Amino acid sequence: MRPLVAHIDLDALRHNYQLACRCAPESRSLAVIKANAYGHGAVACAQALESQVPAFGVACIEEALALREGGITKPIVLLEGFFDAEELPLVDRHRFWVAVHSAWQVDALLAFSPSQPIPVWLKVDSGMHRLGFELEQAACVWQRLSTAPQVADLHLMSHFATADAGDGTYFTRQMQHLQALAGALEAPLCLANSPATLAWPAAHGDWNRPGIMLYGSDPLEIASDTTRKLRPVMSLRSEIIALRELDEGEPVGYGGRWRAPRRSRIAVVAAGYGDGYDRHAADGTPVLVNGQRCAIAGKVSMDMLTVDVTDIEDAAIGSEVVLWGTASNGAVLPVDEVARYCDTISYTLLTGVLPRVPRRYQAPSV
Repeated sequence: MRPLVAHIDLDALRHNYQLACRCAPESRSLAVIKANAYGHGAVACAQALESQVPAFGVACIEEALALREGGITKPIVLLEGFFDAEELPLVDRHRFWVAVHSAWQVDALLAFSPSQPIPVWLKVDSGMHRLGFELEQAACVWQRLSTAPQVADLHLMSHFATADAGDGTYFTRQMQHLQALAGALEAPLCLANSPATLAWPAAHGDWNRPGIMLYGSDPLEIASDTTRKLRPVMSLRSEIIALRELDEGEPVGYGGRWRAPRRSRIAVVAAGYGDGYDRHAADGTPVLVNGQRCAIAGKVSMDMLTVDVTDIEDAAIGSEVVLWGTASNGAVLPVDEVARYCDTISYTLLTGVLPRVPRRYQAPSV
């Protein structure tokens, strides 16, 4: 069988979730597992975390229903709310919690008769300028929802635009707006995403929403002692399937972008953009061969990529190749580092691993 596999370490997932909890011990931390748990497999990740988390967060009702079908019984928050009023019977039946960010959602919710009041998180635009009510509207909407029999456990929710940045100026501006609003409304808060959970204790509210950090990626511009404790959950591993000897000056791959600077040994690896590995990976993008660092040489193809293994003496057919994550010998290649060579971020690499690549789960220890 083709050797490319995404190995998923569920113990590492639990470790990262517990790290999020230790960062904000006075908060409840839901686990964000939208986008198929950032490419890791939502049902398997939710099953590994369910005994530890108070709730999960997803983007849409389709993702929430897949979790229910997978046996997940904990509360699930629809972080973008519902997209059509016709979803509300399913919200009621499965006891989903909903974010509300638009007037039409408020109207639809208050025109609905649920069997039990629905927990609602009112989203406010404090500066992200994406979803949410304007700050000037929020108090009126809050009062309307707080007195409605359809609504339970109302919270104030927002999202930070720059919590990952070293410069906290804009974050502080958002935080000041939110603290003033929450104080006036006496509202419980859900604010902190992964970077705010890690770096901004002022943002730790009644609930936090760690996402990418659960999967071992550092969301901060500048790593900290805390983020260095994150453990990679996905290790994308393949093998060498062919080796070639090239003379100095010989090209490799489409367009001949890379040319051998010396007599070189080139390994062909079973992985390509047809699997979700980024075609924009530059020459020099790191990989691990038998746990040793070397680099991509030439453009990534659909099913294969090529690596310069001239200095890896034990490279052979069948040698382990780690594209990101942890090698068998314990060496680690952070997905964040690979992303920089691809001029992207870890989110796109992890969520971009296609269904063609099998996920193999390392069961969590009891």
